[in-house]
Amino acid sequence: MNQESNASSDVKGKVVKAFGNLLEVKFDGSIRQGEVAMVQVGSLELKAEVIEIIGDIAKIQVFEDTKGIQLNTPVRFTGDLLEAELGPGLLSSIFDGLQNPLVEVAEEAGLFLPRGIYLNALDRDKNWEYESKVKVGDVVKRGDTLGVTHEGRFRHYVMVPFKNFGEYTITWVIDKGSYNIDTVVAKGKDKNGNEHRFTMVQKWPVKTGLMQGEKIRPTEMMDTGCRILDTQVPVVKGGTFCSPGPFGAGKTVLQHHLAKYSSVDIVVVVACGERAGEVVEMLREFPHLIDPHTGETLITRTVIICNTSSMPVAARESSIYMGMTVAEYYRQMGLDVLLLADSTSRWAQALREMSGRLEEIPGEEAFPAYLSSRIADFYERSGVVSLDDGKTGSVTVGGAVSPAGGNFEEPVTQATLSVVGAFHALSRERSDARRYPAIDPLLSWSKYIKDVGRKLESQAEGWSEMVEKANWFLRNGNEIGKRMEVVGEEGTAIDDMVVYLKAELYDFSYLQQNAFDKEDAYCPLPRQIAQFSLINKVFDTEFDFKTHDEAREFFLSLQNQVKNLNYMTFDSGEYRSAYEKLVELIQSREKQEVLA
Repeated sequence: MNQESNASSDVKGKVVKAFGNLLEVKFDGSIRQGEVAMVQVGSLELKAEVIEIIGDIAKIQVFEDTKGIQLNTPVRFTGDLLEAELGPGLLSSIFDGLQNPLVEVAEEAGLFLPRGIYLNALDRDKNWEYESKVKVGDVVKRGDTLGVTHEGRFRHYVMVPFKNFGEYTITWVIDKGSYNIDTVVAKGKDKNGNEHRFTMVQKWPVKTGLMQGEKIRPTEMMDTGCRILDTQVPVVKGGTFCSPGPFGAGKTVLQHHLAKYSSVDIVVVVACGERAGEVVEMLREFPHLIDPHTGETLITRTVIICNTSSMPVAARESSIYMGMTVAEYYRQMGLDVLLLADSTSRWAQALREMSGRLEEIPGEEAFPAYLSSRIADFYERSGVVSLDDGKTGSVTVGGAVSPAGGNFEEPVTQATLSVVGAFHALSRERSDARRYPAIDPLLSWSKYIKDVGRKLESQAEGWSEMVEKANWFLRNGNEIGKRMEVVGEEGTAIDDMVVYLKAELYDFSYLQQNAFDKEDAYCPLPRQIAQFSLINKVFDTEFDFKTHDEAREFFLSLQNQVKNLNYMTFDSGEYRSAYEKLVELIQSREKQEVLA
């Protein structure tokens, strides 16, 4: 961080009008959009943000309960934008939307959060083993590595602050040792001869994208261990996806699965306006669950930004941007980051609430007219970045959307669909039928299928063709199933009946997955390839059945046996034996060619 003191703004104002958490403040001097203001209520100072300026009147949204604010309540403008504190110590932490560390807040103020308490996001007392990577005389610029410390298993690079544009000649570096984050670790001079001091911590405004390097096209698959995602609607590192669905369809369970098992380095979870119980569940599980990729506990790679439904509505927007800024910071270290926002609908509702108070012209369903551009701006901060030192880092963004009644035509879902690369549609019909994960493979789509197919072709020849074949069976099986509801099984040709049964086998024993079973919760790619190849063997086989009952009985038995494979340890003796028996069973019912 640049240690040169920024002269704090001395602009002051007074409240002239209040409407909920929107205040109109008359001020003297010069302020800017997005600036942080502090509203003085008795002995407390409440944090607020400038969202509109008209002449000498500023409209500010307060991030806390506004009880006690009255005419002429004094307001102090800080001169700073709403910023995230970035440095060692972010991992394993839980913050609110303004980056207050909730564990420390609870220790200071008890379990019920009072208003007006703001603490440093990062621990100033903890020491970190630091080693310089630059020497006196080196020329550095924003984003260049000054030194390195270790945050768990990760090498945490201390970088030249991203606020510092231009080049700096290093004049002094600290010796290797153990220091806290406020210790000056290097000094440098700019081209005008001004000295700048750098520490392990820096700040960055959350609503501005943080990137130093060049964006490149994302192509590498993000393995999730969820069969329906990896096979039918895959995601790539640096890509975007959304998971809209009605209440109770399993959005949060899906998000938790992705947080646990995705093949990324860091996971940033933003709980934006959802129930507090879902965050509690994560805090209970993650310190004990083992990451299958590294063997360490999941909490060591996770940052949680928690702004639940019981916390101030205004901070929902800041929590989304706070999570994105933390993700971008780790991307600059060459790490792959997954940002999960649950749910972006709550953020959009906060925008609608504030838009109404600002008396703006409403758009569809009273959402602001600029809803689409706000959502697009957020998702476009994802991507793969080629860094100046040759490394690449990525931010993958996944947003849960909660449309009322599961209506995908509502504005938030439609605005999201226009910018994301994959659409995971959760349906009430599938969740009511207990077909979990309740992602509808016929409604869902992914723009990344070809990129992922190219990668998997090296491990499973003909992968793309197998996926297309599976889609054909799903579509046709669905059509035949609807027809059978009308005319019954006996009115359906036996060949059509077999197509329907093959589609049901694929859905029941492959696409469906038990998130609470030790073996089935995470399905690694080699296992997926083996089981998908088995399913395709069924697709390719012409079976010899005389009656509908015979076909149904055979497929029911086959379905259960394939399903049982999911609960066996992969590549164990039991698994291999069961797999071979299944292959023999399929071959035993194959239609034999009659020789003339």
